[in-house]
Amino acid sequence: MQAQTQLEQVTREQEAAMARRLLQANELYRYANSPDTKPAMRGHARHQVREALDVVLGAQPEHPEALNLLGRVAMDEGQLAEAGEVLERARVAAPDSGQVLANLGYLALMREEPEQAEALFDEALTKDHQSAPSFAGKAHALRQQQRFDQAYLHYRTLLDYGSAWDSVYAGMLECARHLEVHQADSALAQDAIRLLSHPGLPHQELSRFVTRLLRQQYAQEMAPGDWLLDAVCADELLLLALETTLLADAELEKLITHARRTLLLEVRDTGELYESRQRLAMALSRYATRTGFAQVVSEEEDAFIRELDANLKVELRDGFQPEEVAAGLIMRSLYGALFHQSYAQHIGRLALEDWPEGMQPLMAETYYHKADEEAYKQQFQEKQDELALARADLPHAWPCWHNLRIHHEQPLKQELEQSLGIDTSAWPETVRILVIGAGSGQHAMELANYFTDVEVVAVDENLAGLAHGNRLAQEKGLQNIVFWPYSLATRFIQDGNRVQMVEIRQLPSETHGGTPIKTLAQQALGSGGLLHIHTGEHGASRVDVALRRMMERHKLQPTTETLRRLRRMILNNPQHEAYQELLSEPDFYATAGCRKRWFFPEDGNQLHALMENLSSEVDWKLLRARDTDGANLATAPVVKQLQAQAFGTGTQSLVGQGLSLYFQRRR
Repeated sequence: MQAQTQLEQVTREQEAAMARRLLQANELYRYANSPDTKPAMRGHARHQVREALDVVLGAQPEHPEALNLLGRVAMDEGQLAEAGEVLERARVAAPDSGQVLANLGYLALMREEPEQAEALFDEALTKDHQSAPSFAGKAHALRQQQRFDQAYLHYRTLLDYGSAWDSVYAGMLECARHLEVHQADSALAQDAIRLLSHPGLPHQELSRFVTRLLRQQYAQEMAPGDWLLDAVCADELLLLALETTLLADAELEKLITHARRTLLLEVRDTGELYESRQRLAMALSRYATRTGFAQVVSEEEDAFIRELDANLKVELRDGFQPEEVAAGLIMRSLYGALFHQSYAQHIGRLALEDWPEGMQPLMAETYYHKADEEAYKQQFQEKQDELALARADLPHAWPCWHNLRIHHEQPLKQELEQSLGIDTSAWPETVRILVIGAGSGQHAMELANYFTDVEVVAVDENLAGLAHGNRLAQEKGLQNIVFWPYSLATRFIQDGNRVQMVEIRQLPSETHGGTPIKTLAQQALGSGGLLHIHTGEHGASRVDVALRRMMERHKLQPTTETLRRLRRMILNNPQHEAYQELLSEPDFYATAGCRKRWFFPEDGNQLHALMENLSSEVDWKLLRARDTDGANLATAPVVKQLQAQAFGTGTQSLVGQGLSLYFQRRR
């Protein structure tokens, strides 16, 4: 009897010890997945989780909770085969566990099996009707199946019930991008406000969704009138849109232009910027800065701004209090960046924090950020080309963005092995990526931010875009990315440096006289290296070509004034069939986008030469091809089309189709 009691006591002590170990493993797992934990520490924490689970499973090999957690760790490490085996054991040990079923669902999502994932999440929800992770998993599965409207409603429900996770916001935003809006909808408008109010989301991705909502909202009344200022000042969705995103619609641009003019005339007539109008004024200013001051300016506005400039020059010359000049600077910033004005040096005597708090985002964008970016540009020889330009013709960064898309961190080599099936064991510990045509660097920074084993060289011919990306990289504390012009990147490669991956986002313009991209990519990549190319052409539409021919015929110079005249012509004829395609392009609604399309379009000859080179199966292996919707294409027909194109036989070119192609260099 005493021996039996002692045995029961030992068993209870062992069970308590195992419970403590499992509790410790769960705490370590939470630490490993905390956004505040550094990448290096995450790997160490996961190793400790495995050690704790080894003890538990050594004593109880089929412990369902331990197996379930081990499956999660294996998933996070990209060990999908191990995760599947372990989670199936957990399912056998605990067939009624909704948590195990949910984890199997997430494993199916990682394997790109959304139908199977949906079935598993549905089964998990029968075990636990209130499981937010299972409900979120079903939303993700629906989104992967491109059932965006159903997924969107699931994400909305999660947010309504307080599951405000980053993955839910990111999923809802992705679905919103694909929704069609046919009428004004207050529920959708509230969703848009919720998304635009989230400080960490890439609001630029909401442009299409928000534009269509506002277009329907103002469909019945777009003409200016007494109603205008009061209406837009009370419209939270419009104000947030002006502060954070792009409204790519000709009628909405007219509304914005009318609102700006009406506000300026009110200030001119009353001599005061009313408090009720201040947020609208600053939102309009930030929007104008984001679009490179693309909006049409009337003669009345131009005359008032010249007078305002004269007054500000006097007021800022001597000592001044920020509150005394705030209204004047806000109104002036509606029509041009403060950094480029003749009195800018006086503004620079104050730090950003010296200005009223509500005014600081505007002052940062129109002065302090531009000062930082200008300092960055000074180190490159290409800056000499800008010295001869008028201030109005200085390039702007485009696309203009502030936040990165939300992804989970992981090693790039792990992701490539899973998605492309390539062996990266011969690659160095740190993968170097060359991003050609990086624009203002959003994608390049996402590579640097979310992949834990990379260094990124982002290249573009627009110094303004490079400076914009560099400033945001510094703000985020990223040390593994540089932004260089083509001349420096070419010299870097010619000095013998190599990269493991080249990504071509856009090709340089026809005026680019450096090393051809075909040659640069070949020199940069060694055997086994990866080339990712997008086959669309920027600025290759019929109307873009026609506008460039018009400029050549009339000997129009590539200036901002020419650009605005061309835009005005198109905006005044929105029903013209030839302009419909262009009016739907976000590029049209910013001077930098028009400048790229009309003055510096991609060099189509370079793209054709590169595609011809990639048609050689001796040198290149096509690993994956995707269309504009992200659907995988059979690679054999794509290779045949490439080869037929290279030999000049009658076939449709891949150039301009917007495909995403991954090639591996064979030798």
